[in-house]
Amino acid sequence: MESVSAVLLKCSAPKARIFVVFTCMLVCTSLLCLLQLKLFSHRKQSFYSFEVQNSKGKTVSLEKYRGKASLVVNVASQCEHTELSYRSLQQLQKELGPMHFNVLAFPCNQFGDSEPGSNYDIESFAKANYGVTFPIFSKIKVLGSEAHPAFRFLVDSTNKEPRWNFWKYLVNPEGQVIKVWKTEEPLAAIKQEVSALVAKIILKKREEL
Repeated sequence: MESVSAVLLKCSAPKARIFVVFTCMLVCTSLLCLLQLKLFSHRKQSFYSFEVQNSKGKTVSLEKYRGKASLVVNVASQCEHTELSYRSLQQLQKELGPMHFNVLAFPCNQFGDSEPGSNYDIESFAKANYGVTFPIFSKIKVLGSEAHPAFRFLVDSTNKEPRWNFWKYLVNPEGQVIKVWKTEEPLAAIKQEVSALVAKIILKKREEL
């Protein structure tokens, strides 16, 4: 005759197996979720992984600029720095873009209400007065809880929040910020850094041929 302990062991064995299988499934599911979260977080650690709206309000992906250098700028039409800044930015775009470099302009009205117009007004003004050929996106906020995620990424990456219009963030081909300039910093310094980055991009592409 079987002992009582043996009978109990037989009875509990199926339940134990079910428990083990359930535990394994739970662990595997948790690991899969963590892996997906990690991959998602990694994918978002790039400026080019974000979506924005163009001047017509259409959602566009910044992925199209991956592999190039980008100078991201919060612009304004009614600022004491508007004319000099727009002319300098267009000069950079003309000399270095658009194959390996682009100025990416984001209008913002958070500094002195210096960008009150509509997206159409902003783009028309910049093209008519300064002949800009670089993209001008929809007006956004760059400060506070309502800051656009793409711009918040620039700020969080550098711990440098814009204090006025025409702050400039240089983004490398991988989507990482490598340099920040304040409003008043001269074009010569900016051009030197951007030109060096563009030269590296061109050299790398030649080596890959």
